[in-house]
Amino acid sequence: MSLLTDLPLAPRDPIIGLTEAFVADPRETKVNLGVGVYTDENGRVPLLRCVEQADERVVDGTRPWSYLPIDGLPAYRSAVAGLVFGDELAHERVAVVQGVGGTGGLKIAADLVHQTTPDARVLISDPSWENHRAIFTRAGLTVDSYPYYDSQTRSVDVDGMLDALRAAEAGTVVVLHACCHNPTGYDLTPQQWEQVRDVVVERGLVPLLDMAYQGFAHGIEEDGAAVRLFARTGVAMLVATSFSKSFSLYGERVGALSVVCADPDEAARVQSQLKVIIRTTYSNPPSHGALVVSTVLGDAELRQTWEDELGSMRERIRAMRTRLRDGLAAAIPGADVEHFVVQNGMFSYTGLSAEQMRALREEHGVYGLDSGRICVAALDERNLPTVIEAVAAVW
Repeated sequence: MSLLTDLPLAPRDPIIGLTEAFVADPRETKVNLGVGVYTDENGRVPLLRCVEQADERVVDGTRPWSYLPIDGLPAYRSAVAGLVFGDELAHERVAVVQGVGGTGGLKIAADLVHQTTPDARVLISDPSWENHRAIFTRAGLTVDSYPYYDSQTRSVDVDGMLDALRAAEAGTVVVLHACCHNPTGYDLTPQQWEQVRDVVVERGLVPLLDMAYQGFAHGIEEDGAAVRLFARTGVAMLVATSFSKSFSLYGERVGALSVVCADPDEAARVQSQLKVIIRTTYSNPPSHGALVVSTVLGDAELRQTWEDELGSMRERIRAMRTRLRDGLAAAIPGADVEHFVVQNGMFSYTGLSAEQMRALREEHGVYGLDSGRICVAALDERNLPTVIEAVAAVW
């Protein structure tokens, strides 16, 4: 009997499993709206001009590809602190480490929380990105949820969220989506963010903001407002960031974890513990993606090119939302489809049931999650008519 004899078959990841089913579908008209990837008007993952130009500089440098420091490329970590926090606080108070994507940043955060307070409770939104619960649970933490989405009103259940936070014990870690909530697309208003901040501070909770889509809702500054709102309070907080979407660098796995501390001494101690976690997990991060991102963020001209390109991606998503709303309104007279343009970012909660989503896949070859989530960033002029016709058929 071997070590592996009784190892059970793990369930497939819902998103990866959906993509596998999509690939196996022989229909030429099939559309994949399941995976969270931005594609351009031609249905391709774009290569940004700023990335291409930065990459030329990185390659032309003919540098040796040696190991990075355990906590990552120093220029990259500095660029992350500047982008995330600006001038809101002294960067000496922030411990920043390069992560293997935003997911890697979250995993480092989960391990840090478990190391410091193994009995800590973690609250995630209901619903949330599927991996949130898994990451914190596998780190050994207890994970519960707070109300977020109200399916009856198709809006954020702010009162339910605040009540749940008020009932949480001091020290509870609260995972918040800084912008472009995944999976619903519904974000808090600035006034609602202030209410959440007040309760978090009053109850002594620990905010962990997941910011994987900065720039995809309203802009770099606007989308980072929630992080800076909490940073001004002086409370300990964690921020996981990702550049997969905003730089279209999915395969490079470029992310980070930032921990806001009381003072530089505390930041140095936190940094040392984060390095131990990284060293015993994957030793040190990869070079290329961090070099590209830090090159872009550190050059005024490239930075402006990036913001312009990111703005174009954001506007294309908005245009697809409007086209989807208008097409469904024409195809389903009297249907309330305004929520498609109220939501932000790459994802939309359509309001369709699991049965309707299965019908979309099986009868029409349009792939989305059973929760009703679709990736509107994967819509384009070619597949939009197919999607509108399919949604109208199962509505």
